[in-house]
Amino acid sequence: MRDDLVIPDTDSFWGDMDILINNAAKKIDSPLGRQTLALIISTASSNPQFAEVYWTKYTKLRREAFSKILERAKSRGEIHKDADVELIIDLVSGSLYYALIFKPTTEPVEAYMRRTMNLLIKGVGNRE
Repeated sequence: MRDDLVIPDTDSFWGDMDILINNAAKKIDSPLGRQTLALIISTASSNPQFAEVYWTKYTKLRREAFSKILERAKSRGEIHKDADVELIIDLVSGSLYYALIFKPTTEPVEAYMRRTMNLLIKGVGNRE
């Protein structure tokens, strides 16, 4: 399920996110993909050596790619300049894993993740 990592650059945060979300869903939104993800999470939680290798060889590279997309969005003024990129990545990753494993909605995972990103980027509170 692992392949070369391509970092989209459409000159638009949402354009890049659509590509990222669609690519992730294509790779992992299947019975085999969900089983693989569940096995990875289970193994990583009980085997620190496996977790470290998976982090280094897979997760870290994808986080760096996502970080580039977010940093470009910051520089274009599409997201707040003080946005916590690492926390955004954690929240999006957790939401994706949750959506894939537990299927909390009947909508496609791509639609769920777009809603998640929209809520995250817009925020939920009134700042006074």
